[in-house]
Amino acid sequence: MTRVLVTGGAGFLGSHLCEVLLARGDEVLCVDNFFTGRKQNILHMLDNPLFEVIRHDITFPLYVECDAILNFACPASPKHYQFDPVQTTKTCVHGTINVLGLAKRTGAKVLQASTSEVYGDPDVHPQPEEYVGSVSFTGPRSCYDEGKRCAETLFHDYRRQHGIDTKIVRIFNTYGPRMQADDGRVISNFICQALRGEDITIYGDGSQTRSFCYVDDLVRGIIALLDQPKDVAGPINIGNPREMTIREAAELIVKMTDTPSRVTYHDLPQDDPKQRQPDITKAREILGFEPKTPLEEGLQRTIAYFQAHGC
Repeated sequence: MTRVLVTGGAGFLGSHLCEVLLARGDEVLCVDNFFTGRKQNILHMLDNPLFEVIRHDITFPLYVECDAILNFACPASPKHYQFDPVQTTKTCVHGTINVLGLAKRTGAKVLQASTSEVYGDPDVHPQPEEYVGSVSFTGPRSCYDEGKRCAETLFHDYRRQHGIDTKIVRIFNTYGPRMQADDGRVISNFICQALRGEDITIYGDGSQTRSFCYVDDLVRGIIALLDQPKDVAGPINIGNPREMTIREAAELIVKMTDTPSRVTYHDLPQDDPKQRQPDITKAREILGFEPKTPLEEGLQRTIAYFQAHGC
């Protein structure tokens, strides 16, 4: 049995990770301050004797014992991380320092949830891990983009200086059950607007691209990286390389929900990336990772979730 600490464990991705870890017999400590995490995401796990929850803000030190740490404590949607940009940066930097300090003390391996946002509005397409990005450090998204880049730097430095077993995953656009209806992300926005019969809101002309990975596939890739030996540190991209335009995503969701919603267009937010597609060569070669869930199947499951839980 492995004792695994999951920061942000009540969030969208964190709760799915807790489930998978419990299913394979690990002892799981879920830590969350419930800013964007929700108790509803973890209620079904509370009766499991291997599951424990602590309400805690990771920007303050945490004193527990563990064998592995998955650091997912940070709001990941622009709406939420721009609500308090200073706190977002503190979560990325101070929180990461605290997590790495805990790993140093306990000897735990530690995995950082980084993001495709470290590539910014890319000049290289698709984005390989070697690409250093084209990121604004003064714009409204910088608290998250630069915060995650700094977190990666800290992971590399703690590894070099203290010999910690560190791993970095760069997560590309992910969707699935337990997304928040009001988080401002593409898939949740489109589905909820469609189910409510509202106009579908596209920012820009809809030609910008994204690559959407279903949550079960993403979690499988993350666990595969966590289980790698110490010499595999990353960063490694995890996502689905199937690229599509935002307009195509909107039209598909309108069709699947059979809604009378119209697509409307609005100004593109500052620094919003025009292209996003992962190069997953390393994930394939090192982790044996390949996304398995077709987009239409994953969307149907996500639509059914929002139909059952409301928007």
